Formats: sequence, structure tokens, C-alpha cells
Amino acid sequence: MANIKSQKKRIETNERSRQRNVAVRSRVKTYVKEAEQALAQEDPAKLDAAVKTALSEIDRACSKGVYHARTAARKKSNIQRRAAAKKA
Repeated sequence: MANIKSQKKRIETNERSRQRNVAVRSRVKTYVKEAEQALAQEDPAKLDAAVKTALSEIDRACSKGVYHARTAARKKSNIQRRAAAKKA
């Protein structure tokens, strides 16, 4: 445990950030999973809605700094590529 006051504060802020990041990542995973389930089904309307929501959540996580820009781009590309293949 730190003895310096500023380091004690930093430990607390790091923990708050970590908890926020875990929550955001979990939320992204949930929406990506819903998009994958929509890919498995044959309903194009549900697929479009699920993919749109998942992409939006990935963008939100990227803008908050939870995901690196390239990681977000890779995740979005993967979902969009699979959705386009399913439609074709």
C-alpha cells in the first residue's frame, strides 16, 4: 500500500476507471453477442437493428477510451463483414 497521499488518490481513481472500463466492455460484449445471435437467425430486420446497436456501442467505448481506435475498427469490421456475407 502506498504511503504518499497523491499515490493513494491515484489508486482510488485507477480503481474507479477500471470498474467503468469493465462495465463498458461487458456492455459491448452483450450487444456483440446479440448481433451474433441475429446473424444465426434468418430475420434481416432484427439483424440490421442488432448490428447497428453493436456498432454504436463499440464507437461509444472507443470514444471513452476503453478501446483503442484500431481495436474498435477491427471489431466493427468483423461484424459488418459477417452481416454483409449473411445478406448476400
